Amino acid sequence: MHRHALFRKKTRSSGIWLRLLWGFGYFGVTVATLLSVLLLPALLSKFKMQSEENHSFLHQKQVHFIQVTDDVHTQAKTNNSRRSLRSREKHLQNLWRHPPTRGFEPCVSPSKDYSGIENPRGYLLVHANGGLNQMRAGICDMVAVARLINATLVIPQLDKRSFWKDSSTFSDVFDEEYFIKSLEKDIPIVRKLPKELSTALKAHKNFRSWSSAAYYQEEITRLWDDYKVIHAAKSDSRLANNDLPSDIQKLRCRVHYDALRFAPSIEAFGRNLLERMRSKGPFIALHLRYEKDMLAFSGCSHGLSSMQMEELTRIRESTSHWRVKLIDPKEQRLKGLCPLTPKEVGIFLEALGYPSTTRIYIAAGEIYGGNYSMAALQARFPNLLNKELLASPYELAPFRRYASQLAALDYIVSVNSDVFVPSYSGNMARAVEGHRRFLGHWKTISPDRSGLVALFDKLDEGLLEEGPAFSSIVVQLHKRRLGAPRRRRGPLPGTKGRERARSEEAFYTNPLPDCLCQRQTVQSRNDKKSSSLLIATSDA
Repeated sequence: MHRHALFRKKTRSSGIWLRLLWGFGYFGVTVATLLSVLLLPALLSKFKMQSEENHSFLHQKQVHFIQVTDDVHTQAKTNNSRRSLRSREKHLQNLWRHPPTRGFEPCVSPSKDYSGIENPRGYLLVHANGGLNQMRAGICDMVAVARLINATLVIPQLDKRSFWKDSSTFSDVFDEEYFIKSLEKDIPIVRKLPKELSTALKAHKNFRSWSSAAYYQEEITRLWDDYKVIHAAKSDSRLANNDLPSDIQKLRCRVHYDALRFAPSIEAFGRNLLERMRSKGPFIALHLRYEKDMLAFSGCSHGLSSMQMEELTRIRESTSHWRVKLIDPKEQRLKGLCPLTPKEVGIFLEALGYPSTTRIYIAAGEIYGGNYSMAALQARFPNLLNKELLASPYELAPFRRYASQLAALDYIVSVNSDVFVPSYSGNMARAVEGHRRFLGHWKTISPDRSGLVALFDKLDEGLLEEGPAFSSIVVQLHKRRLGAPRRRRGPLPGTKGRERARSEEAFYTNPLPDCLCQRQTVQSRNDKKSSSLLIATSDA
């Protein structure tokens, strides 16, 4: 009984505590519910704000990262663009830059022992034959010959029987007054043979080609014993290129590069054409020797129709001094003895890196085949200009019927152009190249025709394609053909006699060393190197 009472008492006591605990739990839940109802929106709002702040921060970071990345890419593109622009600018500058002169400059003053002719023994009559530049070189040589034989020179007669049938006289083409005045300390010059000698017996003589000073001083001088007048029937190539007295070589240069000026009207208009070309920046003068007479003379026919080839053959066979031997046109071309065609010139200039916007002055007569022949070149280089496009018919009218006078205009523009490119190494090409060398080795690109022909044939056969690789080959082929200083080449090994003299480089193509000297300011060690190598980086 006692145990049961005690159990009930404990049970009652536990229930009270359970009820109290339940009450507190209910109260806690109620309070928590009330608090959650009251505080949850605030908490949620705060959490949302914090979340938005975090999202905004992350977005800003992402935007900043994107901006930084874009800036890096933009800067990289800008740097690449600048490098590319600098590279293009440097490439363009190199296209127009002249080769280093290595201190070479004209030195044509005579030696201290040099003096004028005091007692000339007779008169030298000269018939200058060939085209303009062939006649110019011949006249310069005849001044030197007059000096060697102690003669008075009569103003030369110009060729009127050549292919061009030009009736120009000496004074029509050259400044006669200046010619006489500038050479008065070298030789006496008269305009006409004195009347008392007009009917005198004359010694008509074809001077031997590429002759030495001794030939004239010994063999020709003997003619004065019987004659007062010696008539030189031809003037071209009558004097050796090398092994002549220094004063004679310097005299040839003084005549060629100074005394033999063009007539004032030609000089003035030539300078006018030059300024019109220069007015829009640098330009190339292209001596495109693709005229009827050159193709007929050389026997070259690549790219011509059968009718054109027949016409050229007729011209060649009807000209006695051209009809020398049968010519194989294919062999001529492979040997580099043919002028480049207009199409080939276009490929060549593009491969060298000249842009299509390059302005090109065509120094030439009428191109054989006209617009049809020029189409491929025009497609690559649309800015082709010539005398007819730069001048009005009225301006050209005084020169129109005279081939030598028109050629003189081209000569002036070509000598003073930024770059000169001849498609063939004829008389004008050689004369212009030499003149540019004399004036400061201005850039003259001499095409390696035999090497280029081999490349052009591979293009035609599909073995090569135009592009960077092809351009690299062409540029490498012409690294040393840009007009840099070098000694004049002597005869080819193994040649003898007349052929030996013929194989020498023409004096007027390269007047070094006779008429060009290095400045004394060049360091002595460089002088020693250049005198032994002259010059390591020579062009062809």
